[in-house]
Amino acid sequence: MTKISFFDTKPYDRTFFDQYVADFGFEIEYFEEKLNAHTAVFAKGSSVVVAFVNDTVDKYCINRLAEYGVGLVALRCAGFNNVDINAAAGKVKVVRVPAYSPYAVAEYTMGLLLTINRKLHKAYNRTREYNFGLNGLTGFDLHGRTIGVVGTGRIGRVFIDICRGFGMKVLAYDMYPVNDAPYEYVSFEHLCENSDIISLHCPLTKQTYHLIDERAIGRMKDGVIILNTSRGALIDSEALLEALKDRKVAGAGLDVYEEEADFFYEDWSDTVIKDDILARLVNLPNVLVSSHQAFLTEEALSNIALTTLNNIKEFADGMPLTNEVTINA
Repeated sequence: MTKISFFDTKPYDRTFFDQYVADFGFEIEYFEEKLNAHTAVFAKGSSVVVAFVNDTVDKYCINRLAEYGVGLVALRCAGFNNVDINAAAGKVKVVRVPAYSPYAVAEYTMGLLLTINRKLHKAYNRTREYNFGLNGLTGFDLHGRTIGVVGTGRIGRVFIDICRGFGMKVLAYDMYPVNDAPYEYVSFEHLCENSDIISLHCPLTKQTYHLIDERAIGRMKDGVIILNTSRGALIDSEALLEALKDRKVAGAGLDVYEEEADFFYEDWSDTVIKDDILARLVNLPNVLVSSHQAFLTEEALSNIALTTLNNIKEFADGMPLTNEVTINA
């Protein structure tokens, strides 16, 4: 029987993986700890580890896993920027879930935009205190506004469809444009200069690290709204913070943060957050921060579990790995 060590486990993970694992004949041992070089020891006796976005699968972790006989790192997410793929080559295989539900993330992104623009979070808090005043809750029509979408993979394209449904004009940027797209591809600089709203849907790579920095923000319209449901390090958080304080950026909807691994998915309500930038972002009235939850729908969780288990089955059966991540990925 294939034994799996499952890291950074949350109750909703167990709900969906336990629903299907018996059909595959695997044995899963769940750990709440994140996977890293120190916790890799928990994987002794397993041939597979299941990891998530904020696990640290660096060369030290990979060497430990290989030493303990682990042959496969199965990521239950699409991104793999937290894995040292070069170090994994020849030691352990790496697979991922390239698509679980583009609708989940795209719909959540629109939810962030609507909330930031129409101040829904503020209205909710006010009315719970029986304050029914409308001062300070003015937004703007999305219809006719220009939205710049960075990254036109599955999620980006679904988000574009939603935006077009609102009557918005779409400008798109992608290093690999889609052929015959019903929207306009432009340079990143043009997108920054002409968009009322900018939404990030691209992967984190060396080329996209801090794509939104002080220089890029300087090109943007005054009063732009920035949305990020992809990876936190696409944005230079310090540069964004300064632009928000100066009102160069009118608002930000952030489901990710570049230092989120130390905080997201955990309850820190009884502690003092030592990350000053995160603490200040959370407390700004024109920012909405959520804890990397855009993926969190029943459909997405079900697809994540099934794809991950199928990835492991291919490995256990000695088959080609459909969703393998390699150096050239």
